[in-house]
Amino acid sequence: MFIRRALAIVLAILWMWPSSLYTQSEAFWDAIRQGKELKAAGQYEQAVPFYLNALELGEKEFGPDHPTTAIALNNLAFLYDGQGRYAKAEPLYRRALANREEVLGSEDLKVAMSLWTLAIEYLGQGRYDESELLHKRALAIWEQTYGPEHVLVAATLNNLAALYSVQRWSQHSILLEGVDMALAKHG
Repeated sequence: MFIRRALAIVLAILWMWPSSLYTQSEAFWDAIRQGKELKAAGQYEQAVPFYLNALELGEKEFGPDHPTTAIALNNLAFLYDGQGRYAKAEPLYRRALANREEVLGSEDLKVAMSLWTLAIEYLGQGRYDESELLHKRALAIWEQTYGPEHVLVAATLNNLAALYSVQRWSQHSILLEGVDMALAKHG
């Protein structure tokens, strides 16, 4: 699906962002790096302990509400999401978002990324209203920061278009079910 592929690209870009902005913890970044390598090789289950270790290190070294800890939360959530373990992914995405909003403020670019990843999670679950709200919040931050022609703005608009398309098809399908029921009743 295009949306998940776009999310992977954006997360890869953020992964290459200079880690020195957040921490000098070699053990933390080694755990993240090992988890990413295993995930990239399709070894999802083997990656889980590395991401859990990174989360534990982040919480111990920086605290549960530090932006570095949010990186570990997002990586673990993205891994669970890729495995279809949505019930495990969602609380991690939500915690990373709350963490970043509290520490960085509601207009920060990393908050926008957390909004976007959670919006994609909700879109995949068919939670369209929640997805739309989060996409629009991320879109506003990115448009304000980068302008209307940035790739993140385009990706978010694409996600919203996909969401609206799915919603329209869902509405048509409900309508057609009603027609089928009426025809069966009277036919």
